[in-house]
Amino acid sequence: MRSERLKKRLSKDRPMTTITLRIPIDVVDSLKEITPLKGLTGYQTLLKSYISEGLRRDEALLVQAPPSERIVAMLKKHGIAESVSDKIARELASLAR
Repeated sequence: MRSERLKKRLSKDRPMTTITLRIPIDVVDSLKEITPLKGLTGYQTLLKSYISEGLRRDEALLVQAPPSERIVAMLKKHGIAESVSDKIARELASLAR
């Protein structure tokens, strides 16, 4: 399944959609400054690159991590105190035994 997803992502003729994002002007200015340093042609390309990098990283974490670790990561992401998420992790680990 993962290799199929990768094949689709590498395809040049993937369907595209247009979205609108509200981004602070200073962020766009920074993107425009960094773009030529990365050898890219436009700041939107750089923005898509950043999105792709983050998406690949997060997908890899979610695919590799056991369900209990994914749950704990989500709890932490949503601001649940580390002491609480650690307790939940221990409880989940004991259930898996």
